[in-house]
This record gives sequence, C-alpha cells and structure tokens, in this order.
Amino acid sequence: MKVFDEKYIKNIVLVGAHSSGKTTLSETMLFEAGLINRRGTVEDRNTVSDYHPIEHEREASIYATPLHTEWRNYKINIIDTPGLDDFIGEIIASIRVADTVVTTINGRQGVEVGTEIIWNYIDKYHIPTVFVVNQMDHPDTKFDVSFKGIQSLVGNNAVIIQYPIKIDGAQGIIDVLKMKLYKFGKHGGKPEKLAIPEDQTERANYLHNELVEKAAENDDELLELFFEKGTLNEDEMRKGIKAGMLNHDLYPVFCVSALNDMGSGRLMGFIDNVAPAASDLKSEQTVDGEELVQKKDGPTVLFVFKTLFQTNLGQITFFKVKSGEIKINDRLTNSRTGDTEVINQLFIMDGKERNPVNKLTVGDIGATLKLKFTETNDTLYSGKKTITLKNIQFPDDRMVLTVNATNKADDEKLSEALKKINLQDPTAKITFSGETKELLLACQGELHLAVIDWTLKNVYGVEATFVKPKTPYRETIQRSSTANCRHKKQSGGSGQFAQVHIKIEPWYKDMPEPEGFNIRGKEDIDLNWGGKLVFYNCIVGGVIDTRYLPSIMKGILEVMESGPLTGSYIRDIRVMVYDGKMHSVDSNDISFKIAGAHAFSEAFLNASPKLLEPKNELIVKVPEDMVGQVMTDLQSRRAIIQGFENSDNYQILNCQIPADELFGYSTDLRSLTQGRATFSTKFSSYQMVPTNIQSQLVKN
Repeated sequence: MKVFDEKYIKNIVLVGAHSSGKTTLSETMLFEAGLINRRGTVEDRNTVSDYHPIEHEREASIYATPLHTEWRNYKINIIDTPGLDDFIGEIIASIRVADTVVTTINGRQGVEVGTEIIWNYIDKYHIPTVFVVNQMDHPDTKFDVSFKGIQSLVGNNAVIIQYPIKIDGAQGIIDVLKMKLYKFGKHGGKPEKLAIPEDQTERANYLHNELVEKAAENDDELLELFFEKGTLNEDEMRKGIKAGMLNHDLYPVFCVSALNDMGSGRLMGFIDNVAPAASDLKSEQTVDGEELVQKKDGPTVLFVFKTLFQTNLGQITFFKVKSGEIKINDRLTNSRTGDTEVINQLFIMDGKERNPVNKLTVGDIGATLKLKFTETNDTLYSGKKTITLKNIQFPDDRMVLTVNATNKADDEKLSEALKKINLQDPTAKITFSGETKELLLACQGELHLAVIDWTLKNVYGVEATFVKPKTPYRETIQRSSTANCRHKKQSGGSGQFAQVHIKIEPWYKDMPEPEGFNIRGKEDIDLNWGGKLVFYNCIVGGVIDTRYLPSIMKGILEVMESGPLTGSYIRDIRVMVYDGKMHSVDSNDISFKIAGAHAFSEAFLNASPKLLEPKNELIVKVPEDMVGQVMTDLQSRRAIIQGFENSDNYQILNCQIPADELFGYSTDLRSLTQGRATFSTKFSSYQMVPTNIQSQLVKN
C-alpha cells in the first residue's frame, strides 16, 4: 500500500448528533473514492464502519471506526463516530487526532443538543471544522434553519459555501466558491455543472462576496489583494479559507444527501483541496510545556487514542504518528511505564479489514497488535529524551451502579473483563468502595450500560447484575453533649483502668475556639472520608497523662468509622477531653482507647445525631417546549432548581439534587424528551437528610 507524506494526508472525523447521517456519509465517501463498489446501509447492516455485532443489533454506531480513502493523490483518513452522548468517550478521542472535523447536521432537525455537546469539545481542542447539512433532498429539510443553528454555535464565522435548490423538479446545489450550479439526477452521483439560474444570481453573488471577504480577512497578503482588485480568484479564496479554518475564524457550510450520493464528491474535493493537512497544524505541546514539531525527520512519537479488544486478535492499538516515521520492528518506549514495545505489525484499518503496511509517516493514523504495556492516552517515543503528550480528558461519569457476577464463581472473571473494558473505554470506570464493600461501575448512561452488559455476555462470557449502589451517607450532630466513661477490668495481675470526660460539639469552618476550657493542645484532622475531627487536650492538673491522649483519639476515630444511625462515617465534630482519672498500675493505652470510644458513643447519641446525604450539582439542557415535564420530574426527585439560562431554543436548568435520586435519571430524561435533552452532574456537598427520610433510613 502506498505511503503518503504529511503534506498529502488529511485526517477527518465525522461527528454529529444521532441519526445525522455520519455512517451513511462515510460509506458514500468510500464509494465515491472507488474503495467499495456498492454502498451499504445501516438498515441492511452491511456498512464498512458499523461492523460490530452490537452495532448491527442496535442499528447505530457504538464505536469510533477508522477508515481511509485515496482521493486525487491525497490520503484521507476518516473516523466515523457515534452520535449518542452515552458514547462521548469515542467521540472525544477521535477529535483529539483530527486535522479537520466534519460536523453533520440532520437538515430536518437542525442543530440538536448532541451537536452542541460535541461542539464544546471541538472548540476546546481548536480543531478546524466543516459543517455539512445532510438530507438536503428531503421535503422537510430546512437549510436556513440549520444554518442559523450553526451560527448560534460559532457566530458569524459560519460561512455558506453551498445551499440547496430545486430546479426543474431535480435536486441542485448552488456552490458560491466555484459559482456553479450542480444538478443531480434521480439517483445522485456525478452532477451536471451548469450556470447559476437568474433567480439565484443575486443571492449567490451576495454569498460569494461574503465568502471572499471572510477569506481575505485571514491573510494580510490576500487582504491587500482584495483591496486592490475588489475580489479574489478561486485559488486565493482557498488559501484564505484554509487560514481561517486553522485560526478558528471560518467554518465552511456545505449541503449533501449522503443517502442519495449528492454533493459528497464536491465535499471530498474541498477536503482534498482546501481542508488543512496534518502538516498545516500547529505543533503539539508535551506535558512539560515543550513543543513537538510534527516533522518527518524528528523522533518517532505515537499517540494512542483508542484501544480495542477482539476475541480472535486480542488488543488492537490505534495511534496517530505525531512525529517521525514508524516502521515494522521499531522499538519504542512507553513514557508512562518506561517499558519497551516492539512494533511487530502495522496496519491501516478500514472497519474490520486490516491493510498491512511497512511504514507510516508523521500525520498518519494506523494500528498495531499485541502491545504488552500500552493503553489509551499513552505516548510511545524513540530516543533517549522522554516525550509525553497531553492526555485526552474524558468527561465525568453520569451514572454509578453496583456490579456483581450472577454466578459467584465468576467474580474473578468479571473483574478481569471489566478491566479490559476500561482499557478499551476509559469512560467505563471500575472502583471498589471500601466504605460500602461494593464493586462500582461508573458510566455515561443507560445505553452505555447496555453495551457494557452486552460485551460482558457476548465477548467475555460473564453474566452480571447491575443494581443501585448503597448511598454513602455521613453522620454528624446538631448540638453539644457531654459524657464520661469509667472503664475498669480486673482479672488477676495488672488490670485495666481509665476514666474519660469529654464534651462534643458540631464543627464548622472558622468557628471560635471553645470557651470555658484550658486548651493545652489541639489536633486538626482531615478525615479520609471528608470533613474533620478537631481534638482538644483540655486536661488540667495531670489527671490523665498526655501519653494517653492519642489512645483516646484513636478510640474516637474507630467509632467514627461506623456511626450508630446507619453504620456510616461520622464527620465534622470537635471533641474536648477535659477530665478523667488514671491508675499508676492498671492504666494503659488500651484502657483509654476503650474509655474514649465509649464516652464518644454516648455523647454522640445525646447530641441530636443527624444523617447527611451526598448532593450533586446537576445541569440539564432541555428544549423549551419540554421544560415543564422535566421540572416536574426533578421536583419529584427532591431537586432544588437554583437558576435558569436561555440558549436559543433550549433552557439550561442549574439544580442541586440528592445523589440517591439520580438513579435511573438518564433513562427517564431520555424518555421524557425523546432523547433531545442532556445533562451533566458532579458531587457538590453533604447536606442534611429531611427528618421523615432519616426516620425511614434508620428504621431500615
């Protein structure tokens, strides 16, 4: 297979909301380039990119799939991504290695909330972007509405290159860069190139001039030419458009019918002629703040953006060559582990097909098999100087469940399978809670969970159950209380004796020091589970030797690990040890530990103990016409809505919600809004549980 250098490599990533036509467009692009002789469809389960059995089952993209075409002396690497935000990890990882992002818009729906979510990541990485309004030949498509939606995302930097028209009953495209009419036959394919009709001349000229001005603004030489001539030729405009895309100051807008192969060839021509190549992009920054110049004669540097496990092959590692060249049998160092990896095989991937190559150069995307120590986000490099590229930042989880093997004998098998799933998908996070003694799976939503469950069953042969996790409550007190404990034990020889008097109070930040005590020492302890224990030595007259105070505190801390209400951790308490007694023979550390623990337990129960629950910050973005039912649902979950923001046709709700009430929210929100709303959530604070709910929890 031909090896291309960085000037002739284009890496594009197809992104967009669910059902915007990404997979269909990728299939059409492969067909246009002659790499396939017939186009598959999602419904027929025969597309090149959606080849996984679960994608066939659900008729939707689940995984990001690398493909490639060769078009007019350029190699165009294409990554087809899922549209559902449950699989945002696949999308973000693909954007990370893109030279150009092609954002597809369903022309019937316009810019959807899924589009906006993805745009935030595109904007973060500052990737040149083309917008493509799909389904232009559908009678319900509203191109102008879609364009206004694009403008709401990127402002006036969105510039129309094409717009659709009907002419003599046929579908056409007015191209204002080439100033041509493309007229398509019933079955699409290669169009007729015609002059722009008279009734479209005014609009086309206006858009052409607007494009000329935008192109000129991005290059000083072009701007001078524009002032001299009043216009730019096509080559000059291409130069200006590319500069604008690289600066994130210009976003070309195209229109296609991916299903009926209309406009896809022209789009590929633009990618080929105008869209930035790998060599046009800015240098990559390492974690040390140094610049990695992307050049052929530099050190070999690979960035791993995706890992996939296949039953018959094992681990497939996908990477982008960020510097130098990679050849078979090259030895590279993993910057995270320090281990050496040998590249025994090199491939260009087209869905499930592996095309062997002997070499890949800077800017290209490839894959290899059976690396021993390498995971997603790793950097592999040659030479003595360590090079580590910045990691992909994956989003916080939106859903946490307890996972157990249905058959206890499969516990170890389940654990190993989940580790492999996490390596393949970093948004599927596995932790063990020492507090609740549960294996926890964090993921992005119900659909994400369904894919994990399917993978466990069909790839690893493990049946698992997923249940609501135990809520990690906390216990504290609402008022002060005193208690004393006399511990005495005599059973021959030296015995045990200790007497401890304590006062406890609720602790809060910046509270004044306790009054009425002679404070001789203070320990401020940040508890592992959050909150504080503030421990005061207020002993007067040496009634308890200072050497026993750590034992008293140790006894208190042990009680705080399992509160009397629900067995949860205790937090935010200060303790004053102010009196007691000891015995010259029978007193020892264990005696004072026991006495301290008993005194604290008694004082705690008399101090109006209160249960705290974790609260999360919840942000919901919902279409305006659906706000009412979403708010009703939130109120039923004890959410407090703290504010509203307007965003075009959407409302953004800022809420505080008990973490316990978020269980099942992903499913319910999707059902309430037909998948048009999205949410994000993160831990906020611990707050008091309502009395009626506390009574139920303590009773249970």
